Amino acid sequence: MRPDVCASELEEVLLRVGHRFGRADLRRRMRAYVRGLLGPVGRKNGWQLAEYAGHSTPHGLQNLLNRTRWDADEVRDDVQAYVAERLGEPGGVLVIDETGFLKKGTTSAGVQRQYSGTAGRTENCQVAVFAAYTSSQGRTLVDRELYLPKSWTSDRQRCRAAKVPDERGFATKTELARLLITRALASPLPISWVTADAFYGQDWHFRRMIEESGLGYVVAVPKSQQVKSLAGCWRIDQLIGDAPDDAWERLSCGDGAKGPRAYDWAAAQLPAVPIFDGDEPSHRRWVLARRSIARPDEIAYYLAHAPTGTTVDQLVKVAGSRWSIESCFQSAKNECGLDEYEVRRYVGWYRHITLAMLAHAFLAAMTAQATTERGAAETDHPSRRSAWQKSADSWQLAAP
Repeated sequence: MRPDVCASELEEVLLRVGHRFGRADLRRRMRAYVRGLLGPVGRKNGWQLAEYAGHSTPHGLQNLLNRTRWDADEVRDDVQAYVAERLGEPGGVLVIDETGFLKKGTTSAGVQRQYSGTAGRTENCQVAVFAAYTSSQGRTLVDRELYLPKSWTSDRQRCRAAKVPDERGFATKTELARLLITRALASPLPISWVTADAFYGQDWHFRRMIEESGLGYVVAVPKSQQVKSLAGCWRIDQLIGDAPDDAWERLSCGDGAKGPRAYDWAAAQLPAVPIFDGDEPSHRRWVLARRSIARPDEIAYYLAHAPTGTTVDQLVKVAGSRWSIESCFQSAKNECGLDEYEVRRYVGWYRHITLAMLAHAFLAAMTAQATTERGAAETDHPSRRSAWQKSADSWQLAAP
Protein backbone atom coordinates (compact mmCIF):
# COMPACT_ATOMS: atom_id res chain seq x y z
CA MET A 1 0.00 0.00 0.00
CA ARG A 2 1.25 3.50 -0.83
CA PRO A 3 2.71 5.45 2.12
CA ASP A 4 0.41 8.41 1.43
CA VAL A 5 -2.65 6.14 1.79
CA CYS A 6 -1.39 4.85 5.16
CA ALA A 7 -0.63 8.39 6.34
CA SER A 8 -4.11 9.54 5.33
CA GLU A 9 -5.74 6.62 7.13
CA LEU A 10 -3.70 7.21 10.28
CA GLU A 11 -4.68 10.86 10.25
CA GLU A 12 -8.34 9.82 10.03
CA VAL A 13 -7.90 7.45 13.00
CA LEU A 14 -6.23 10.15 15.11
CA LEU A 15 -8.95 12.66 14.23
CA ARG A 16 -11.59 10.08 15.18
CA VAL A 17 -10.33 9.94 18.78
CA GLY A 18 -8.96 13.50 19.02
CA HIS A 19 -12.13 14.96 20.51
CA ARG A 20 -11.66 12.73 23.57
CA PHE A 21 -8.68 14.89 24.55
CA GLY A 22 -9.89 18.28 25.72
CA ARG A 23 -6.79 20.38 25.07
CA ALA A 24 -4.60 20.85 22.03
CA ASP A 25 -1.44 19.88 23.93
CA LEU A 26 -3.07 16.57 24.97
CA ARG A 27 -4.04 15.84 21.40
CA ARG A 28 -0.45 16.47 20.29
CA ARG A 29 0.88 14.11 22.97
CA MET A 30 -1.67 11.44 22.05
CA ARG A 31 -0.66 11.71 18.39
CA ALA A 32 3.03 11.46 19.29
CA TYR A 33 2.37 8.46 21.51
CA VAL A 34 0.39 6.52 18.88
CA ARG A 35 2.87 7.38 16.12
CA GLY A 36 5.65 6.14 18.39
CA LEU A 37 3.81 2.87 19.04
CA LEU A 38 3.58 2.39 15.27
CA GLY A 39 7.11 3.62 14.56
CA PRO A 40 10.49 1.88 14.34
CA VAL A 41 11.25 2.26 18.05
CA GLY A 42 13.43 -0.44 19.64
CA ARG A 43 11.60 -0.60 22.95
CA LYS A 44 8.42 1.40 23.23
CA ASN A 45 8.91 2.82 26.71
CA GLY A 46 8.66 6.45 27.83
CA TRP A 47 12.20 7.54 26.99
CA GLN A 48 12.40 5.92 23.55
CA LEU A 49 8.91 7.09 22.54
CA ALA A 50 9.84 10.60 23.65
CA GLU A 51 13.08 10.51 21.64
CA TYR A 52 11.20 9.31 18.56
CA ALA A 53 8.73 12.21 19.00
CA GLY A 54 11.57 14.71 19.38
CA HIS A 55 10.87 15.45 23.04
CA SER A 56 13.74 16.23 25.39
CA THR A 57 12.19 14.23 28.26
CA PRO A 58 9.42 11.62 28.61
CA HIS A 59 7.49 13.73 31.13
CA GLY A 60 4.84 14.89 28.65
CA LEU A 61 4.02 11.36 27.48
CA GLN A 62 4.09 10.03 31.05
CA ASN A 63 1.65 12.74 32.10
CA LEU A 64 -0.61 11.72 29.22
CA LEU A 65 -0.91 8.28 30.80
CA ASN A 66 -0.92 9.14 34.48
CA ARG A 67 -2.16 12.63 35.30
CA THR A 68 -4.12 14.33 32.52
CA ARG A 69 -7.90 14.08 32.16
CA TRP A 70 -9.30 11.81 29.47
CA ASP A 71 -11.39 8.64 29.48
CA ALA A 72 -9.76 5.50 28.09
CA ASP A 73 -13.15 3.78 27.87
CA GLU A 74 -14.40 6.45 25.46
CA VAL A 75 -11.37 5.85 23.24
CA ARG A 76 -12.07 2.11 23.46
CA ASP A 77 -15.59 2.79 22.18
CA ASP A 78 -14.06 4.68 19.24
CA VAL A 79 -11.76 1.73 18.54
CA GLN A 80 -14.74 -0.63 18.44
CA ALA A 81 -16.64 1.66 16.06
CA TYR A 82 -13.58 1.89 13.80
CA VAL A 83 -13.12 -1.90 13.78
CA ALA A 84 -16.84 -2.37 13.00
CA GLU A 85 -16.44 -0.13 9.94
CA ARG A 86 -13.18 -1.63 8.68
CA LEU A 87 -13.41 -5.31 9.62
CA GLY A 88 -17.04 -5.88 10.54
CA GLU A 89 -19.22 -8.49 8.87
CA PRO A 90 -22.37 -10.36 9.97
CA GLY A 91 -20.53 -13.58 10.87
CA GLY A 92 -18.00 -11.86 13.12
CA VAL A 93 -16.52 -13.79 16.06
CA LEU A 94 -15.63 -12.38 19.48
CA VAL A 95 -12.67 -14.26 20.95
CA ILE A 96 -12.02 -14.20 24.71
CA ASP A 97 -8.64 -14.97 26.28
CA GLU A 98 -6.14 -13.64 28.78
CA THR A 99 -2.49 -12.69 28.59
CA GLY A 100 0.18 -11.90 31.16
CA PHE A 101 2.57 -8.98 31.54
CA LEU A 102 5.75 -9.79 33.48
CA LYS A 103 6.49 -7.10 36.07
CA LYS A 104 8.96 -6.56 38.91
CA GLY A 105 8.01 -5.30 42.35
CA THR A 106 4.69 -5.18 44.15
CA THR A 107 3.26 -1.72 43.37
CA SER A 108 1.95 -2.08 39.79
CA ALA A 109 -1.83 -2.45 39.86
CA GLY A 110 -2.86 -6.11 40.07
CA VAL A 111 0.68 -7.50 40.16
CA GLN A 112 1.44 -10.62 42.17
CA ARG A 113 2.91 -14.07 41.69
CA GLN A 114 0.30 -15.83 39.60
CA TYR A 115 0.09 -18.17 36.66
CA SER A 116 0.81 -16.57 33.31
CA GLY A 117 -0.15 -18.48 30.19
CA THR A 118 2.24 -16.22 28.29
CA ALA A 119 5.20 -17.45 30.36
CA GLY A 120 3.73 -20.93 30.87
CA ARG A 121 4.46 -20.83 34.60
CA THR A 122 3.84 -18.85 37.80
CA GLU A 123 5.56 -15.47 37.63
CA ASN A 124 5.36 -12.01 39.16
CA CYS A 125 3.01 -10.45 36.65
CA GLN A 126 -0.19 -8.67 35.79
CA VAL A 127 -2.92 -10.62 34.01
CA ALA A 128 -5.66 -9.13 31.85
CA VAL A 129 -8.66 -10.54 30.02
CA PHE A 130 -9.05 -9.37 26.41
CA ALA A 131 -11.62 -9.59 23.63
CA ALA A 132 -10.57 -9.75 19.99
CA TYR A 133 -12.82 -9.33 16.97
CA THR A 134 -12.17 -11.58 13.98
CA SER A 135 -13.81 -11.88 10.57
CA SER A 136 -12.75 -12.79 7.05
CA GLN A 137 -11.48 -9.20 6.77
CA GLY A 138 -9.00 -9.38 9.65
CA ARG A 139 -8.59 -9.48 13.42
CA THR A 140 -7.68 -7.09 16.23
CA LEU A 141 -8.10 -6.49 19.96
CA VAL A 142 -11.23 -4.53 20.90
CA ASP A 143 -11.52 -4.58 24.71
CA ARG A 144 -9.58 -5.27 27.90
CA GLU A 145 -9.99 -5.65 31.67
CA LEU A 146 -7.18 -5.88 34.21
CA TYR A 147 -7.59 -8.76 36.65
CA LEU A 148 -7.22 -7.71 40.28
CA PRO A 149 -6.52 -10.66 42.63
CA LYS A 150 -8.12 -10.78 46.07
CA SER A 151 -4.78 -9.81 47.58
CA TRP A 152 -5.42 -6.43 45.96
CA THR A 153 -9.15 -5.90 46.32
CA SER A 154 -9.03 -6.82 50.01
CA ASP A 155 -6.37 -4.15 50.64
CA ARG A 156 -8.02 -0.80 49.91
CA GLN A 157 -4.97 1.19 51.00
CA ARG A 158 -2.85 -0.62 48.45
CA CYS A 159 -5.53 -0.06 45.80
CA ARG A 160 -5.71 3.66 46.51
CA ALA A 161 -1.93 3.95 46.22
CA ALA A 162 -2.20 2.47 42.70
CA LYS A 163 -5.24 4.69 41.92
CA VAL A 164 -7.64 1.76 41.71
CA PRO A 165 -11.20 3.17 42.01
CA ASP A 166 -12.93 2.39 45.29
CA GLU A 167 -15.87 0.87 43.43
CA ARG A 168 -13.64 -1.71 41.74
CA GLY A 169 -14.10 -4.93 43.68
CA PHE A 170 -12.99 -8.47 43.08
CA ALA A 171 -14.19 -10.14 39.86
CA THR A 172 -13.19 -13.53 38.53
CA LYS A 173 -11.73 -13.77 35.07
CA THR A 174 -14.93 -15.35 33.75
CA GLU A 175 -16.92 -12.45 35.22
CA LEU A 176 -14.60 -10.03 33.45
CA ALA A 177 -15.11 -12.02 30.23
CA ARG A 178 -18.88 -11.70 30.57
CA LEU A 179 -18.46 -7.95 31.03
CA LEU A 180 -16.44 -7.77 27.80
CA ILE A 181 -19.17 -9.67 25.91
CA THR A 182 -21.89 -7.40 27.32
CA ARG A 183 -20.01 -4.31 26.17
CA ALA A 184 -19.32 -5.79 22.74
CA LEU A 185 -23.04 -6.48 22.29
CA ALA A 186 -23.76 -2.81 23.04
CA SER A 187 -21.14 -1.69 20.50
CA PRO A 188 -21.47 -1.39 16.70
CA LEU A 189 -19.45 -4.60 16.25
CA PRO A 190 -21.50 -7.15 14.25
CA ILE A 191 -21.09 -10.34 16.29
CA SER A 192 -22.62 -13.76 15.64
CA TRP A 193 -20.31 -16.02 17.64
CA VAL A 194 -18.16 -16.21 20.77
CA THR A 195 -15.26 -18.60 21.27
CA ALA A 196 -12.88 -19.17 24.18
CA ASP A 197 -10.55 -21.75 25.68
CA ALA A 198 -11.46 -24.34 28.29
CA PHE A 199 -10.90 -22.05 31.28
CA TYR A 200 -13.90 -19.99 30.18
CA GLY A 201 -15.79 -22.70 28.30
CA GLN A 202 -16.21 -24.94 31.35
CA ASP A 203 -18.06 -22.18 33.22
CA TRP A 204 -21.82 -22.77 32.95
CA HIS A 205 -22.66 -19.14 33.78
CA PHE A 206 -20.38 -17.97 30.96
CA ARG A 207 -22.06 -20.26 28.43
CA ARG A 208 -25.57 -19.50 29.64
CA MET A 209 -24.98 -15.75 29.43
CA ILE A 210 -24.01 -16.15 25.75
CA GLU A 211 -27.06 -18.30 25.08
CA GLU A 212 -29.36 -15.71 26.63
CA SER A 213 -27.79 -12.98 24.50
CA GLY A 214 -28.83 -14.84 21.34
CA LEU A 215 -25.28 -15.49 20.13
CA GLY A 216 -23.77 -18.76 19.08
CA TYR A 217 -20.64 -20.15 20.67
CA VAL A 218 -18.02 -22.85 20.25
CA VAL A 219 -15.95 -23.12 23.43
CA ALA A 220 -13.28 -25.59 24.47
CA VAL A 221 -13.90 -27.67 27.61
CA PRO A 222 -11.77 -30.16 29.61
CA LYS A 223 -12.10 -33.87 28.94
CA SER A 224 -13.85 -34.26 32.33
CA GLN A 225 -16.67 -31.90 31.30
CA GLN A 226 -20.10 -33.29 32.18
CA VAL A 227 -22.58 -33.26 29.31
CA LYS A 228 -26.16 -33.33 30.58
CA SER A 229 -29.23 -33.60 28.39
CA LEU A 230 -32.59 -35.35 28.25
CA ALA A 231 -30.78 -38.30 26.67
CA GLY A 232 -28.50 -38.80 29.67
CA CYS A 233 -25.36 -37.57 31.40
CA TRP A 234 -21.81 -38.39 30.33
CA ARG A 235 -18.24 -37.21 30.59
CA ILE A 236 -17.47 -35.65 27.24
CA ASP A 237 -14.39 -37.82 26.63
CA GLN A 238 -16.47 -40.98 27.23
CA LEU A 239 -19.20 -39.69 24.94
CA ILE A 240 -16.73 -38.95 22.15
CA GLY A 241 -14.98 -42.26 22.79
CA ASP A 242 -18.19 -44.07 21.83
CA ALA A 243 -18.43 -42.25 18.49
CA PRO A 244 -18.41 -44.65 15.53
CA ASP A 245 -15.57 -44.39 13.03
CA ASP A 246 -17.77 -42.88 10.35
CA ALA A 247 -18.74 -40.01 12.71
CA TRP A 248 -15.27 -38.56 12.16
CA GLU A 249 -14.57 -36.41 9.11
CA ARG A 250 -11.45 -34.54 8.03
CA LEU A 251 -12.00 -30.79 7.94
CA SER A 252 -9.86 -27.66 7.97
CA CYS A 253 -10.50 -25.14 10.74
CA GLY A 254 -8.77 -22.38 8.79
CA ASP A 255 -5.42 -21.56 7.30
CA GLY A 256 -2.29 -21.36 9.43
CA ALA A 257 1.28 -20.39 8.67
CA LYS A 258 1.80 -23.69 6.87
CA GLY A 259 -1.53 -23.85 5.03
CA PRO A 260 -4.88 -25.44 5.99
CA ARG A 261 -5.07 -26.69 9.58
CA ALA A 262 -6.72 -30.06 9.01
CA TYR A 263 -7.95 -32.36 11.78
CA ASP A 264 -10.43 -35.16 12.18
CA TRP A 265 -13.66 -33.85 13.71
CA ALA A 266 -16.70 -35.53 15.27
CA ALA A 267 -19.87 -33.65 16.18
CA ALA A 268 -23.28 -34.59 17.56
CA GLN A 269 -26.35 -32.47 18.21
CA LEU A 270 -27.86 -32.73 21.68
CA PRO A 271 -31.61 -32.93 22.39
CA ALA A 272 -33.25 -29.58 23.12
CA VAL A 273 -34.02 -28.67 26.74
CA PRO A 274 -37.60 -27.28 26.78
CA ILE A 275 -37.14 -25.33 30.04
CA PHE A 276 -34.32 -23.33 28.40
CA ASP A 277 -35.10 -23.60 24.70
CA GLY A 278 -38.89 -23.56 24.39
CA ASP A 279 -40.95 -25.71 22.08
CA GLU A 280 -39.42 -24.41 18.85
CA PRO A 281 -35.78 -23.63 19.64
CA SER A 282 -33.88 -21.23 17.38
CA HIS A 283 -30.55 -22.68 18.54
CA ARG A 284 -29.29 -26.19 19.28
CA ARG A 285 -26.47 -27.47 21.47
CA TRP A 286 -23.65 -29.66 20.21
CA VAL A 287 -20.68 -31.67 21.42
CA LEU A 288 -17.62 -31.45 19.22
CA ALA A 289 -14.18 -33.07 19.22
CA ARG A 290 -10.98 -32.40 17.30
CA ARG A 291 -8.46 -35.22 16.82
CA SER A 292 -4.90 -34.78 15.61
CA ILE A 293 -4.15 -36.62 12.38
CA ALA A 294 -0.51 -37.29 13.25
CA ARG A 295 -1.20 -38.06 16.93
CA PRO A 296 -4.70 -39.59 17.23
CA ASP A 297 -4.47 -39.75 21.02
CA GLU A 298 -4.53 -35.93 21.15
CA ILE A 299 -8.19 -34.95 21.29
CA ALA A 300 -9.65 -31.53 22.17
CA TYR A 301 -13.27 -31.20 23.28
CA TYR A 302 -15.86 -28.46 22.71
CA LEU A 303 -19.41 -27.50 23.55
CA ALA A 304 -21.35 -25.46 21.01
CA HIS A 305 -24.59 -23.50 20.83
CA ALA A 306 -25.55 -22.65 17.27
CA PRO A 307 -28.51 -21.48 15.21
CA THR A 308 -30.71 -24.25 13.87
CA GLY A 309 -29.35 -25.36 10.52
CA THR A 310 -25.71 -24.69 11.32
CA THR A 311 -23.36 -27.19 9.68
CA VAL A 312 -20.44 -28.99 11.29
CA ASP A 313 -18.11 -27.18 8.91
CA GLN A 314 -19.33 -23.83 10.30
CA LEU A 315 -18.75 -24.98 13.87
CA VAL A 316 -15.25 -26.10 12.96
CA LYS A 317 -14.45 -22.70 11.43
CA VAL A 318 -15.59 -20.91 14.60
CA ALA A 319 -13.55 -23.28 16.78
CA GLY A 320 -10.52 -22.58 14.60
CA SER A 321 -10.91 -18.82 14.92
CA ARG A 322 -9.80 -18.92 18.56
CA TRP A 323 -6.13 -18.88 17.50
CA SER A 324 -6.65 -15.35 16.12
CA ILE A 325 -6.42 -13.75 19.56
CA GLU A 326 -3.01 -15.38 20.10
CA SER A 327 -1.94 -13.82 16.83
CA CYS A 328 -3.29 -10.46 18.04
CA PHE A 329 -1.34 -10.71 21.31
CA GLN A 330 1.85 -11.52 19.47
CA SER A 331 1.55 -8.76 16.87
CA ALA A 332 0.29 -6.14 19.36
CA LYS A 333 3.25 -6.85 21.64
CA ASN A 334 5.83 -7.05 18.85
CA GLU A 335 4.58 -4.16 16.71
CA CYS A 336 2.61 -1.84 19.01
CA GLY A 337 4.35 -2.13 22.39
CA LEU A 338 1.33 -3.62 24.14
CA ASP A 339 3.54 -5.04 26.92
CA GLU A 340 6.29 -2.40 27.01
CA TYR A 341 4.63 0.12 29.30
CA GLU A 342 6.29 1.51 32.43
CA VAL A 343 3.17 2.66 34.29
CA ARG A 344 2.20 1.38 37.71
CA ARG A 345 -1.13 3.09 38.25
CA TYR A 346 -4.43 1.48 37.33
CA VAL A 347 -5.52 4.35 35.06
CA GLY A 348 -2.13 4.45 33.33
CA TRP A 349 -2.41 0.76 32.46
CA TYR A 350 -5.81 1.22 30.81
CA ARG A 351 -4.62 4.27 28.87
CA HIS A 352 -1.51 2.64 27.47
CA ILE A 353 -3.31 -0.59 26.57
CA THR A 354 -6.14 1.32 24.87
CA LEU A 355 -3.77 3.42 22.74
CA ALA A 356 -1.86 0.26 21.81
CA MET A 357 -5.18 -1.32 20.80
CA LEU A 358 -5.90 1.75 18.65
CA ALA A 359 -2.52 1.37 16.93
CA HIS A 360 -3.12 -2.35 16.39
CA ALA A 361 -6.60 -1.74 14.95
CA PHE A 362 -5.06 0.70 12.45
CA LEU A 363 -2.54 -1.96 11.34
CA ALA A 364 -5.33 -4.54 11.01
CA ALA A 365 -7.38 -2.15 8.86
CA MET A 366 -4.38 -1.40 6.64
CA THR A 367 -3.67 -5.11 6.21
CA ALA A 368 -7.31 -5.74 5.25
CA GLN A 369 -7.28 -2.86 2.74
CA ALA A 370 -4.00 -3.99 1.19
CA THR A 371 -5.34 -7.54 0.82
CA THR A 372 -8.50 -6.22 -0.86
CA GLU A 373 -6.52 -4.02 -3.25
CA ARG A 374 -4.14 -6.84 -4.11
CA GLY A 375 -7.05 -9.15 -4.84
CA ALA A 376 -8.71 -6.50 -7.01
CA ALA A 377 -5.49 -5.95 -8.93
CA GLU A 378 -5.14 -9.66 -9.59
CA THR A 379 -8.78 -9.90 -10.67
CA ASP A 380 -9.24 -6.70 -12.64
CA HIS A 381 -5.90 -6.56 -14.47
CA PRO A 382 -5.16 -9.88 -16.12
CA SER A 383 -1.69 -10.38 -17.54
CA ARG A 384 -1.28 -9.52 -21.21
CA ARG A 385 -1.30 -12.26 -23.78
CA SER A 386 2.09 -13.79 -24.41
CA ALA A 387 3.75 -13.24 -27.79
CA TRP A 388 4.92 -16.85 -27.71
CA GLN A 389 2.48 -19.10 -29.58
CA LYS A 390 2.78 -22.65 -30.76
CA SER A 391 1.99 -23.67 -34.30
CA ALA A 392 2.28 -27.34 -35.22
CA ASP A 393 5.51 -28.51 -33.58
CA SER A 394 7.30 -25.19 -33.30
CA TRP A 395 7.00 -21.98 -31.22
CA GLN A 396 6.48 -18.67 -33.02
CA LEU A 397 6.49 -15.03 -31.95
CA ALA A 398 3.21 -13.35 -32.84
CA ALA A 399 2.09 -9.77 -32.47
CA PRO A 400 0.62 -9.31 -28.96
